[in-house]
Amino acid sequence: MARIPATAVAAGGLVGGYAVARWTRKRPLGGVALAAAGTAAAYEWNRQAGTRAAVGLTTAYVAAFAGSHPLAKRIGAWPAVFTVAGTVAAASWAVTRRAA
Repeated sequence: MARIPATAVAAGGLVGGYAVARWTRKRPLGGVALAAAGTAAAYEWNRQAGTRAAVGLTTAYVAAFAGSHPLAKRIGAWPAVFTVAGTVAAASWAVTRRAA
């Protein structure tokens, strides 16, 4: 079975978590999607690049989620979500590529 790259899982978790929360109008359900993707990504980051990288990237993932809220007030919700998802994806790609 093919693995989905942690980079895609992390970015998808940020975008998907927001989408679920927005379209269902149930923020906790979006949080579940966000947490599930974050957990899966953290597992892969740990496997691919080690504990330190996984902790750093997981911290970046949580910070991106938190940072998307004030950013959304400046540039809009969807642009903010795509910006932070792209930032986390780039960081994930850089760290896991370097480890490989």
